[in-house]
Amino acid sequence: MNYLGIDIGSSFIKVALVNGDTLQAIGYSQTPSKELEIIAHRPGWAEQDPETWWQQLVSACGDLKSRFPDAFAGVGSIGIAYQMHGLVLTDENFKPLRPAIIWCDSRAVDIGNQAFNDLGNENCLSRFLNSPGNFTASRLKWVKDNEPSVYDRVHHALLPGDYIAARLTGLANTTYSGLSEGILWDFINNQPAHSLITYFDFREDLFPKAIPSFGNQGVLQNEAIRGLGLPPGVKVGYRAGDQVNNAFSLGVMEPGDMAADAGTSGVIYAIHGKPTSDPKSRVNGFAHVNHDADNFRLGVLACLNGSGIFYSWVRKLIGIDTLVPPSYEFLNGLASKVHPGSDHLRAYPFGNGAERLLGNQDPGGSFSGLNFNVHTPGHLLRAVQEGVVFSMNYGLEIMKEMGVESKTIRAGQANLFLSPLFRQIFADVTKTELQIFDSTGSLGAAIGGAIGLGKIHRSDWLATLKPISTQSPDLKRAAWYADLYHGWKTKMP
Repeated sequence: MNYLGIDIGSSFIKVALVNGDTLQAIGYSQTPSKELEIIAHRPGWAEQDPETWWQQLVSACGDLKSRFPDAFAGVGSIGIAYQMHGLVLTDENFKPLRPAIIWCDSRAVDIGNQAFNDLGNENCLSRFLNSPGNFTASRLKWVKDNEPSVYDRVHHALLPGDYIAARLTGLANTTYSGLSEGILWDFINNQPAHSLITYFDFREDLFPKAIPSFGNQGVLQNEAIRGLGLPPGVKVGYRAGDQVNNAFSLGVMEPGDMAADAGTSGVIYAIHGKPTSDPKSRVNGFAHVNHDADNFRLGVLACLNGSGIFYSWVRKLIGIDTLVPPSYEFLNGLASKVHPGSDHLRAYPFGNGAERLLGNQDPGGSFSGLNFNVHTPGHLLRAVQEGVVFSMNYGLEIMKEMGVESKTIRAGQANLFLSPLFRQIFADVTKTELQIFDSTGSLGAAIGGAIGLGKIHRSDWLATLKPISTQSPDLKRAAWYADLYHGWKTKMP
């Protein structure tokens, strides 16, 4: 028996086909060939068509089936990872009523701030461990206020992963972790956040039943069987937001464990064993996949919106002259030739919507200290990598203030962590040991689905996780970067 893992990202849809005996990937598929479009009708808005996610999922599964027909026919379970904090509004048949409002959309900042003040900061931080901020519940309130004709027709208010699960199984449900990421979970009462739902005057029936992240979440319906080419009887056994799932994929499950990711966004995610919050809500806490009332497991997340997307933006600029975008290996080679500190060029990667790290401000991305006689494309590239790591380190500092820290951080061999230069900068700036694993979100989702349906034991899988490389901080460079970081932070918006 084999396992299928689905990762619904904002840039790509990724699917992994995993061997049930070895727990290694048989193959991966990523669609489309170019990054998915993010629709921005107004500054600060970010939307995508949920139907596009489904179409690309069908395409990715078709690709795997054509390359590995026998293995694909042996799929026995599915796990789902998805872009967090999104809002998908559908009718009773799960047909979207409007484009999904996705994670980097900034339109609901003021709504969330007002709720934070009206409900009381201490009340929100003790119950929800977060400000309502620019999260899913506040986005639904924006639709209620600004698009009443849409809101009145809503039958299901779903997260992106809930929508994909519904298309697979025909069932509307969510998870405890999912409700917490939308700021719709009350950690004190261990139930949906009725006080916030009442404050926003939402209908309670908009939100589907909450279930654990692991377990039987439904069997494939006929439409999904035909569309994806899977055998009948396959069940969904796991669901989690992308950063929660990334941590799970790296074996980050217990207090003291910490993960990092540097895809479109840059994330530090740590497990804490007791309720905690940042008074300014710059760092947020969500229920981890193994959280329950008797086993408190909080995922503390620091998120920088503009990480890989900033590097990609610079790559596109550099590729204009040749009309052929240079490879990332070539770009990293250019960046490696530049000295630490990029000859006083500083990069601030805050150009992808309202930044939680900055109290939901949206200052825009920028370079500081640009000298036309000194700085080359290599300087721009190195400055971006340094700026991304500096921003992630700022999140780590806030976590330490909350009592959340670790001497070791785990990351998958993907995105910016593919770059040896980025890995070394990360270790030097954060002064931590960086462990790299051959793991991906879609592979982790596949394993999660198998665990949820009892096909493998979590402890057996965790025992197989071993780092493929380790990056330790260089003490001399770490001291040098400490001064550079201080200078960068003094100029931070």
